Amino acid sequence: MKPVRDRRSSRWDTHREQRRAELVVAAIEAVRAHGAGVGMDDVAAAAGTSKTVVYRHFQDRTGLYVAVCEAVAATLVTRIRAAVDTARDATGSPHAMVAAGIDAYLWLIESDREVYRFVVHRPLLDSGTTDPVADLTTVIGDHVAQVIDSAVHDPRAARSWGHGVVGLVRGAADDWLARPDGTTRAELTARLTDLAWTGLAGLRTPEVTP
Repeated sequence: MKPVRDRRSSRWDTHREQRRAELVVAAIEAVRAHGAGVGMDDVAAAAGTSKTVVYRHFQDRTGLYVAVCEAVAATLVTRIRAAVDTARDATGSPHAMVAAGIDAYLWLIESDREVYRFVVHRPLLDSGTTDPVADLTTVIGDHVAQVIDSAVHDPRAARSWGHGVVGLVRGAADDWLARPDGTTRAELTARLTDLAWTGLAGLRTPEVTP
């Protein structure tokens, strides 16, 4: 049986959640200003508070990192879903939907490079902590799998191919960020879509053996 909480305690829940969200926003702004190697002093300064207050809401640096990753993941997944849905409604083409999803992923890197570096390189993540980036990759892979399945109608195969496409995009995207050569986002989107789709177009739904 759950203990009944005093209203004097529960009424602060909303306030704590709001303050926590504000600190996450401040942390992201600090990353943008100081780079992926941002320190807790920088985060506290951006939030207009002290490190003690930041730790009160997140316990440690890893807690703050995970919270930032969750916020970035939510933004990215929302954007990818919106882009894919728009392409589906406009064209009904799985090819266009894959291209839209790839472009939405690359958008984060182009528009928020230091935040992407911070999330992917996991500078504050302790061993044994659930990796938000891996969780994000899983969510995106599952969503791409749904797009592919709409064309091939084989959920298990689509899942494998969907996660394969995500790995392809992430590998090329990380190289694009680390070693810029003048390639634009539109060019990289087109190249990756062509590579992914050429491979997918040649696949056939495997026959089921009784």
